[in-house]
Amino acid sequence: MKIGYVSAILPELQFKELIDHASENKNNCVEVCCWPVGQAVRRYAGVTHIDVDDMDDQKVSQINQYLKDKGVIISALGYYPNPLDPDRFKREFYINHIRKVIDSAALLGINQINTFIGRDQFRSVDENFEQFRIIWKPIIQYAEKLRVKVGIENCPMLFTSKEWPGGQNLATTPSIWRRMFQEIPSDYFGLNYDPSHLIWMQMDYIKPIYEFREKLFHIHIKDAKVYPEKLKEVGIMAYPLEFHSPKLPGLGDIDWNKFFSALKDVDYRGAACIEIEDKAYEESIETKIQALHLSKKYISQFVL
Repeated sequence: MKIGYVSAILPELQFKELIDHASENKNNCVEVCCWPVGQAVRRYAGVTHIDVDDMDDQKVSQINQYLKDKGVIISALGYYPNPLDPDRFKREFYINHIRKVIDSAALLGINQINTFIGRDQFRSVDENFEQFRIIWKPIIQYAEKLRVKVGIENCPMLFTSKEWPGGQNLATTPSIWRRMFQEIPSDYFGLNYDPSHLIWMQMDYIKPIYEFREKLFHIHIKDAKVYPEKLKEVGIMAYPLEFHSPKLPGLGDIDWNKFFSALKDVDYRGAACIEIEDKAYEESIETKIQALHLSKKYISQFVL
C-alpha cells in the first residue's frame, strides 16, 4: 500500500515544490489536482498542480523525469466537478475537462483519475440515473480505450443550502454503487473510497470494503467527528456540517485499526492518500504542512 496525500490542501505550491515536499517527507505518492486554471468554485476546488489544457510530449517527459528523480509517483489525477449539472453548458464543460484529465493520465502513464459522478440536486435518484446512463457510459468507454481507471469518490456534496436538497454527487451509498456498476460494468469504473462520509451518514464504513473489494481503485484517508449533542438538536435532516466536522486521521470517530485491517483482508495494494479538510489546520501553509505530517505519522502505524 502506498501512502500519500491529496494536493488540494497546498494550492500555494507549484508542481515541483509539491513533489519536493512529498519526497522530503517520505510520501510514496500524491493525488495531483487538475482543475481548469482559475476555476475555483468551492473550498479545496480550483487547485491546479498540473494544467491538462497544455499537455504535450515535452511536458509529460519533464513531469515523469522529475517524479523519477524525487522517488514519488502520482497515484491519480484529481478533478471533482458536477458532470450531471442541470445547466447544459456547465455540464459539457465539466465532461470535456474530465476527458482531458483522462487523456493526461494516459499520456503520463498514471492510468488513474478520481472524480465525482455529479447530480442534479433537484431530481430524484431514479431521475439522475437516467442522465447517468447517457453521460457516463461514453466517458467510461473513452477511459477503457485509453486504459485509464476512473475512481468515483463517495462524497454526497451536500453541506450547505447551495447543494440542498439532494447534493451534487449521486455516488453516495452501497445501494447506489451496486446499481452504478450493474448499469456500467467495466474494469475501469470503480471507487475512490472515503470512509469519513459514511460515518457522518450513520453508515457502516467497513462492510463495503469487502463487498466492493474489486472496485477499490483508490482510498482517501480523512476522519470525521459527529457531535451527538448537536445531532440531537438538529437531526439528520439538517445540513451535515451542523452536526459533524472533518478531522485529521485519529481525531475523529473512525476506527482506523479496523479500517486498515479490512484493507489488508482484501489485499488492497493501491494508494491511500490523506485528505486534509480540518479547519483547525487551515490558518497558514505551515499549519497545513503540520497537518500532513501529523496525519502521516498517525497512519504509518498501520502501514509498513
